[in-house]
Amino acid sequence: MNIIEKYQFGRITINGLTYQKDIIIFPDHVQDQWWREKGHFLKITDLESVIHYKPDALFIGTGMYGLMHIDDSFINQLKENGIKKILIDKTKKICEEYNKEQLTKKVAALHLTC
Repeated sequence: MNIIEKYQFGRITINGLTYQKDIIIFPDHVQDQWWREKGHFLKITDLESVIHYKPDALFIGTGMYGLMHIDDSFINQLKENGIKKILIDKTKKICEEYNKEQLTKKVAALHLTC
């Protein structure tokens, strides 16, 4: 299981490895250098690997200052694809919540900067 050890603007350490690009954390690996089609606007196609995995919980970090935009229809699309528990907040808070979550089939999609 992946553990987030430290997050600061533009950097995150998971299991001793530091990443400096946006990432998606799966239970058994980290998809590094996650890039979204429209930068600060999250679209359903940006999370195809997550939807395919079908996690029990999805944590979305919107950046240090929460500038990544997510509209309500996006959340409905995730639920329609079987993801029942969805938490969205600034990345620091999401990192804390991710580490507390006891479910083993959890995923975190994290914007590391703004």
